[in-house]
Amino acid sequence: MASAAVRLDGAAAEVALGEAQAVLALVQDADRRGRLADLVAAVQEGELGEDDAQALEEIIELGLSTGRIRGVYGPEGEQAALKTYRKLPRGKELSESTRDVTGALGALEGKTLEQVKVQPAGPGAYLLSIGVEGLELTVRLDRSGARLHSVGV
Repeated sequence: MASAAVRLDGAAAEVALGEAQAVLALVQDADRRGRLADLVAAVQEGELGEDDAQALEEIIELGLSTGRIRGVYGPEGEQAALKTYRKLPRGKELSESTRDVTGALGALEGKTLEQVKVQPAGPGAYLLSIGVEGLELTVRLDRSGARLHSVGV
């Protein structure tokens, strides 16, 4: 299934171009350099195809997780990168998973909170359990996003 092209302009294009050029300057492998050069050209044109979107997704994930984007472009650049990321496949998946969890948590509104606990589920992964009026909802939080883990009575 082909994904729609991603359009970039303004601050989003500026951050994407800067990050792609920074990574391109560091990469030695000819195949990766070619892929990054294609990404730079696509960003300059303002529209990314599927391969370019995947390359940009990897660069933005790295820049956001290390704090580089905020450090170089400031809070506005970070927000532009986040907005772009949400248009890319993994960003869309994260948004969808958080909407699902928010929907499940909404069922707990107005109920008496009895218990809240956080447990480690592995490196960089946690389980958040919320108990209300005899029900328990557990959400897994990790690099892949927030997902409903279990619902118990």
